[in-house]
Amino acid sequence: MNRKYYFFFKVLAFFLVGFPLSVVSPKLAFSDQPLIIDHTCTDISQIPESAIEQAKNNLHIAYGHTSHGSQLTTGMSGLVGFANNGGLGLSLPTDIFAWNNGGSGGALDLHDNAMPGDCGYYPQWVNETKEYLDDPSHTDVNVIIWSWCGQVDDKYVAGTLDSEYLTPMSQLETDYPGVKFIYMTGHVDHWDDANNKAANQMIQDYCTNNDKVLYDFADIESYDPDGTFYEFPHDNCDYYQSASGSKLGNWAVEWQNSHTEDVDWYDCISAHSQPLNANRKAYAAWWLWARLAGWAPSNDGDSDSGSSDDGNDSGGGSCFIGTSSCGTEGIKRLAIFD
Repeated sequence: MNRKYYFFFKVLAFFLVGFPLSVVSPKLAFSDQPLIIDHTCTDISQIPESAIEQAKNNLHIAYGHTSHGSQLTTGMSGLVGFANNGGLGLSLPTDIFAWNNGGSGGALDLHDNAMPGDCGYYPQWVNETKEYLDDPSHTDVNVIIWSWCGQVDDKYVAGTLDSEYLTPMSQLETDYPGVKFIYMTGHVDHWDDANNKAANQMIQDYCTNNDKVLYDFADIESYDPDGTFYEFPHDNCDYYQSASGSKLGNWAVEWQNSHTEDVDWYDCISAHSQPLNANRKAYAAWWLWARLAGWAPSNDGDSDSGSSDDGNDSGGGSCFIGTSSCGTEGIKRLAIFD
């Protein structure tokens, strides 16, 4: 073959084969940094309207949990009416925080209780995740999130927290590269304080050191909305003088009683706990959804509550480590929407 034509066909083959692959297989988001969603990610007024809409347009979430984990979704349900009525000074379109299984009516697509049980039941939670994702009717799902009940302490003591949670979750990430898996800490537990703290710290350290996405359930319920830290809290928001000391109060009840319902906080179901705890779990969940869908908050502290700008200049807490933003290119199944 003439060398000129040989070179032409070689270049053509490169573009036909190599270029499409580079489009459909983008670099995963957070591949070089962790994303930690904690108590600094609970200012719902900082999330711009455009970021909320982008999350609803791009995310298809499956959530497995038992009672404690329901705080996220019962809080999210209560948030709809709270925001509609201008709670926290929000001025956003009606039902902007709506969610349902399938995303009908412009809601966020979140399949609640998509998989039975919680991640304390191994290997059931792993098998159920695979069964769910392998179902042809769930090919659009691009986010999997599991919560704990009370088993995180026991697994730490038994030495199985790695083998029955961290390692299997990491393997699922490898097996399903188009899905973003969200790690989670367990709820706080004053009656097993040392083991509970050690277990949650192990999860936090693993996610930080291995560039994972973490919803830090325990951290969120260790702070009140004013940023006051409670070193010895329980899951019902009671707080104590020390690990073996006397009860001092209940931070959520105290905060609720000193603030105005339907203005500063809203009543909602909150399993094992207080409404304010579920409020904050919902705010952090929406911060997570917005980040996964591409929102990159700055740290300048400027608020744009109810705004409809490009979603990239709202203030926010220090709820992420690293400097690069997380865009929709990070989840392969989301790339089609770009």
